[in-house]
Amino acid sequence: MPTALGLKEESSSEGILAAHRNWELTTQNDGEKVVHEEAARDEEVHVEEPHDTQSVAESQRPPPPDGGMHAWLKVFGGFLVYINIWGFTLSYGAFQAYYVSTFLSSSSPSAISWIGTVQAWLLIVVGILSGPLFDLGYFRPMLYVGNFLVVFGIMMLSLCKSYWQVFLAQGVCMGLGAGLLYVPSLALVGIWFEKKRALAMGMVMSGIAVGGVIYIIMFNRLIPTAGFPWSIRAMGFVALASALLSFPALLSGSSIVARPRKARRLFDFSAFNDRLFLIFTASLFTNFLAYAVPYFYIPMYAQDELGTSESTALYLLVISVAASSLGRLGSGALAHFAGSILTWGFCVGISGVLSLAWIGIETEGGFIAFSILWGIFSAALVTLPSAVFANISPDLSNLGTRLEWAYGFFRSPAMERHLLVAGNVLVVRAMGSHS
Repeated sequence: MPTALGLKEESSSEGILAAHRNWELTTQNDGEKVVHEEAARDEEVHVEEPHDTQSVAESQRPPPPDGGMHAWLKVFGGFLVYINIWGFTLSYGAFQAYYVSTFLSSSSPSAISWIGTVQAWLLIVVGILSGPLFDLGYFRPMLYVGNFLVVFGIMMLSLCKSYWQVFLAQGVCMGLGAGLLYVPSLALVGIWFEKKRALAMGMVMSGIAVGGVIYIIMFNRLIPTAGFPWSIRAMGFVALASALLSFPALLSGSSIVARPRKARRLFDFSAFNDRLFLIFTASLFTNFLAYAVPYFYIPMYAQDELGTSESTALYLLVISVAASSLGRLGSGALAHFAGSILTWGFCVGISGVLSLAWIGIETEGGFIAFSILWGIFSAALVTLPSAVFANISPDLSNLGTRLEWAYGFFRSPAMERHLLVAGNVLVVRAMGSHS
């Protein structure tokens, strides 16, 4: 019995010791696990700290106020910028007629049209790069450099004597400057408006027609009395005043723009698998084969084909540009009720009919009617495609990239090719009518 009891006590002691050792091991493992978990958490916090800081910076950006002094100053500043960058582009028809008849008469009309075509092409293509640069916080340098290039190009144009000088000053220099200002001016307005964004952007884009009317009238009135150099300088001083006034308007309260944001991608290769995107982009290409032709050649056609005076020919262009402002407002209002795709298709159909009707116009009254109707209905060709893309895009986060692709790589080449062809056609027709 004593022996059995001793064995029992010994085995019990060994069991207690084994249980104690197991508890110690478990405690040690749990402690090491806790230590490792705490270290991992510290490492995660350390790694994610920059991301959290950036997220905090993003969250500190206030929501769009949809009003107030600073917000409406952005609209006013964008309006002034668009007077310069698009006003000179749409008024190029006045330059084209004067260059062909007087200033660059030794060059062909198609060669002269290269000047305005390159200017418009750079305006759009450089905008592809200006959008991501704006997202990275470079709005201020783009505003300064863009306005400088536009004004500098105009002033250098007043000193030009030959074709290549005009091409560099008006085509390249002004086109580069306008491209740096094109997208950021609208993007800045978009930051300050949300519910009233369409109204604000419409007011900014109305500067297109205002600038076109101002510069065409100045060109028409000053050329006979002041001559080409001082006429261009006067237009340059107006552009300089617009640029200087746009600086405080666009920069007031805009320190938030200097903070870098997530830049959108320059390329979206998934678009090539989107059938709707490809079909609509092909449609845009054909539309822009004809869109800018009347704005470039209305004065030339009126003078050479209809025998109007130079002043009357330029005022026909003024009428068409002014009518385009009504077209922008009207097409936007109609799209609000009928939808952007149906409205765009309707205006495209009417514009196509007008393009064919232009062939048979032989009277001044008929051409006046054509100029007004073209300005009204063709405005939808540039106003509504952005809304259409928004409707057919499956992912709106890629909308900006797709718009830049469609406008930069497809719209601009279409305008470039057809403007040159149209110039040659008008020359052949004018030669046939005079022979």
